[in-house]
Order: sequence, then C-alpha cells, then structure tokens
Amino acid sequence: MNKMKKLSYLLILSLGLFSCEKNDPELNNVIGNGVTSNAEALALANAVYGPLQTLSSSYSFLVESGTESTISFEGTEDKDGPLVSRLETAPMNWYPIKVFSRLYKSIGAANIAIARISAAEVSSDFNQATKDLTIARTKFIRGYDYFNLVQLFGEVPLIVDTAAINKSRASINDIYIQIVKDLTEAKAGLPLFDNNRSNPSRGAANAILAKVYLTWGQNPLTQSQVEAIANSSGDPAHSVDNAKLEKSVAFADSVINSGKYDLQTIFNANFGRSQENSKEHIFTIHHDGDGVDAQGNHQTHCAYTNKFDMKTDNHIGPADITLIGRFNDNDTRKKYSYTTALVNPADLKTYSFTWPVTTSRYGKFIHRASIGSDLVVDAQPNDIDHIDFRYAEVLLIKAEALFFLGRTSQALPLINQLRERAYGNSQFNLATLTKEDLFKEWELEFTFEQKHWTNLVRWKNLISTVKTVEGFEYFKAKYASEASIAANFPGVDVNSAFFAKVYKHLHAKYDNVKGKFYRFPIPLGEKGENLGITPQNPGY
Repeated sequence: MNKMKKLSYLLILSLGLFSCEKNDPELNNVIGNGVTSNAEALALANAVYGPLQTLSSSYSFLVESGTESTISFEGTEDKDGPLVSRLETAPMNWYPIKVFSRLYKSIGAANIAIARISAAEVSSDFNQATKDLTIARTKFIRGYDYFNLVQLFGEVPLIVDTAAINKSRASINDIYIQIVKDLTEAKAGLPLFDNNRSNPSRGAANAILAKVYLTWGQNPLTQSQVEAIANSSGDPAHSVDNAKLEKSVAFADSVINSGKYDLQTIFNANFGRSQENSKEHIFTIHHDGDGVDAQGNHQTHCAYTNKFDMKTDNHIGPADITLIGRFNDNDTRKKYSYTTALVNPADLKTYSFTWPVTTSRYGKFIHRASIGSDLVVDAQPNDIDHIDFRYAEVLLIKAEALFFLGRTSQALPLINQLRERAYGNSQFNLATLTKEDLFKEWELEFTFEQKHWTNLVRWKNLISTVKTVEGFEYFKAKYASEASIAANFPGVDVNSAFFAKVYKHLHAKYDNVKGKFYRFPIPLGEKGENLGITPQNPGY
C-alpha cells in the first residue's frame, strides 16, 4: 500500500465516534507536523470517504426497510434487519449505530483534514491548487454528512473543528446553516465538472444544495414537534418556506443549465459496473470491492442474496406483489425496479421470482449480461459504485419545489421528461400534475435508491403511507400462518414459511408505526457504549 492510501486507512481506523485525533504513533508521525506534500493533503482528504463506503448497503436496511415497501429477512427474526423491517428499531440496533457512527467518523476525518491542510504552507511539494481542492472536497463531504445526519436523526451534535468534543444537540436550523456554509465554501475550490463522479464537483454541490433547500424548505420537524406526535398514529401538518424553495429551484437550475448532465436515453443504462460515470450520474460513492476499499457495496448482494436458490430468504426485498402493479406495463422502469424473471447462466433456464415460491427482486443492481438482459452474469460484484445523485433527481427536486410554490405548470414538463424517457414517447405524458402524481413519480423513478423514507418524512406522510400495507395482498388473513396458507391454497406447493413471515412483517409495520418513526433513535456506540448525547429522540 502506498503512503497516501496507508494514511487514508490509518485515519479511518484511528477515528472513533466524535474523535479528533488518536495517539497512533505512525499516524502522528505522518501528519503531526502538518502537511508537506500534495500526496499527504490528498490522503487526508481521501480519508473522509472511507466511512461512507461502509454505508452504501447499510442505508438500504435502515431507510428502505423503515417504509411500507420493503422487508428484511437478514438473519433470524431477532436480528437487526428484521427488527427495522418490523419497525422495532431501538438504540442498540446495528443499522442506526453504524450509520450514525460512520458519518461522524467521516466528519472527524474532515475536521482533521481541514485543520491540517489549512495550516500548511504552500511549497514546491505542496501547491495552492491542491490545497484549495482538498479543502473544498473535504468541506463538501462534511456538509453532505451533516445533511444525512439531520434527515435521519434530527438535532445532532455539530462538530466542525478538532477541539473538545461537543455532545450537545444543535438546532435543526443551525445544522442546515452549517451544511449550506460547507457546500457553498466547497464550491469555490471545486471544478465545475469531474468525469469521475465520485470526485466532488460544483455540479454535485449544486445538486445537493437543491435537495438541502427542498428539505429545509418543508420545515423539518423539531424535537418538540416529534415529541408531540411520538405516540400518535396521525401525520403532522405539512408546511413550506417559499424563500427556501425558491433557492432549491435556483440551485437545480444551476445543474440543469450547466449542460454537463443529462438523462440517459435508456433508463436501465444508469445501473451496473459498465454504467459507472454515466452522463446522468452527478455524485457517487466509489467502490473497488471487499478487501480493497473500506467495504464493498453490498446493495446488490443484499437485494439478490441467494440468486437461484429460490426458497432461501433474501436479505432485503419488496414487501408485496401489489407494488409492481404501480407501474404501467409500458413503463421501462418496471422490469428493473421489480424483477420477476431471470435466466440462470448455469442451465440457461428462466426462473420466476413470484408466488408461490418467493417475491420479486429489486433488479437495478443485478449483474446482467447486458443492458436490459434477463441473463445473469454468474459473479455478483460488490465493486459497483453507489449512486447518490443522478440528474433525474434534480428534475424531480425542481418539480417538487415548483409544485409547492404553486407553479404547477412549470413543474409538469419536468415530470414529463422522466415519463417520456420511461415510455420512449409522449403518449403517457401527464396533462395535469397533482400532489399524488408528483409523489408517485419519485417512487417509480427511484425504487430502491434510498430516497423513499426521506421523501415520506419531508412530505409528512410517513405514517399514512406505511398504513397502506393494510391493502397489500400478503396482509390478508389467509397468509397469517403456514396452516392458514395450506388451508387456503390446497394442492399448491407454497413456500408457506416465507409468506407467513411476510404477513408478520406487514402487520408489525401497520401496528407499530407512530410519529416517533419520523426519526431514528440516537444510537449506542459501536462497542455498545452510551454516547452521552441527550435527550434521546422521542419514543425511544
């Protein structure tokens, strides 16, 4: 491992939650006296990415399973994935622990990098361009880290230097102010565009700022507001801040008008190893796979765990057969969003991922022989980059901001751009745009791309949406147990244990969903320690 990579890994490993610097002799020997070369500055900046690589699949279990649309059977029913899936999430659950901890590890690395690089003097081995770029990249990631934290956990400690650790929770507004500050300052040192979409650019910063103002502009719930609804089965009122939504539109326009990004002509051309850095990708988390980077992207593995072993529980998957019916048959997004048939390369037979054996699979990240093919490539890689932002999201961000500003006629063409791509023509364009149309387009475009939970929280309809499981096929009483399935489907070889478990998860979601689920709990530390961050989120 070269010096730059070694330093990056040392930083990642040496950072505990809320860490500033640990007394690692080799680490301190390299950076203790400041940055002296371009390589050292780049290594410090690169260290902020490692913790994010460990979250590319963990987000799926936390934010996908926490909705009506996804269930997790990873391990026995008392394991972390199934607990989130049944909305029995608690501070000791590994997924909130991991997400919270790793985001702060990234922030800790960012604080070190900003301090060291800023203090370093330019020299023949360390030029001003590298100094500006590495500080900008680091502030970009820190701002993005805090945006993820505030959406998932609400008020969190705001730590932006390497001084004594502050465990008091900052206000929602203060956190958003810091996010905007970091991303705005980052833009000054970033290139307008980077062919490697894992490198921050001004385009990526503008895209995130558009989403930041879209979210902030819909008045995120404060601790006291969550407290008021923690045990309620009703959603809170939705309201908007027009000035912030106008800023969302402006930042979205900066991305759109840059001319650097565009929709892929074919929707499916966004996904897979060969499609990395496509013209639609704006920001991604790079992965080289297990044993090479901090952690491979298991998003693909977890959604397609056992391949053609049809009766072994998948780690994570769609919660019901009715979900696929939300897509028109002519919508090209349908096949990749909910895959029901694949060809096994071992025997070239088509296998159906349907009742009575199993449910459909999230298909966007299944490794196929070619774009649109049903033939699976035998190796299922975990070196596929995680797509955090693509151009389609910017169109939806702008459309949503315009819709809530009352400018529906301006929002409609943006939605129809996506629909024309999905259908290949304008035959299915919308003539009018309702709130329900807008919400559905987000769902159709971004199935299993970790947008759904944050959308529901932003729109203040999380509870009512989770409650829609009451209308799901597998919510019906005939699926309640293996015995009832056998009685209702005589002579049919049903994978009864599987479908009875689906029923259990759907009923648990319906029974357990309350206002407290507008946030995840402030978790324990990775070693099970109490982090001393108070107060806990309401209801936990």
